[in-house]
Amino acid sequence: MSAIQKRIHEAALRLFAQKPMAEINISELAQSAGLARNTVYKHLDSIDKLLATLATDLASEMNQRVSQSTATATDPAVRLANGIRFYVRRAHEEPHWGRFLQRYGMSLASLQALWDGPLVADVTAGLFSQRYQFKQEQLLAVIGLIGAAVLGAITLVVQGQRTWRDAGADTAELILRALGVPQADAQVLANLELPALPELI
Repeated sequence: MSAIQKRIHEAALRLFAQKPMAEINISELAQSAGLARNTVYKHLDSIDKLLATLATDLASEMNQRVSQSTATATDPAVRLANGIRFYVRRAHEEPHWGRFLQRYGMSLASLQALWDGPLVADVTAGLFSQRYQFKQEQLLAVIGLIGAAVLGAITLVVQGQRTWRDAGADTAELILRALGVPQADAQVLANLELPALPELI
C-alpha cells in the first residue's frame, strides 16, 4: 500500500467509524486525509469498494496478529480468552477501530472473516480435544455467539460503560463457561496477564 493509499484508508476508518457510508463523500474523505480531491479520485474506485477493502484488510490484519500472539499457547481456551481480550483492548486503545467494528462488524460480509480462520480453528481444536463441550453441528452457533459477545463488549468499552479489562475478562469468562470450561478455570484464564498484540512481521 502506498503512502497515499494508507492516508486514505486511515481517514476512511475515522469517517466510517463516525457515520454511515451513505453520508460520506469524496470531498469529506479528501479533507480528512489532507489530500486534494483529484488525488483521492485517482486512488479510489468508489466509497462502497473502499469500505469493503478497508474491512477486508482490517479483518486480515487482526487475524494475523492474534494468530501470532497465540502461536505458542497449547491450550485452546487460553488462545480463545486472549483473542477475545485482544479485540476488546484494541477497541479501547484505537477508538476509531472499535467504533468501526461496532458499526459494521455484523453487517459487512468482508468483516465476517474476523470470526472465521483462527477463531474457527481454535474452537474446533477445543472441541476435538474435549476442552469444550458442545455438538459439532453447533459450531456455527458458537462462532456467532462469540462474535456477538465480542462486539457487545466493544460497544460497552467505546461507549465508556466498562473498562476494557472488565469487559474483556467478563466476556472471555462467560464464553468459556458457555463452552463447558469449569467456572474456576474460566475465571483464571480470563484474567491472565494479556501480552502485547504483536505487529505484523
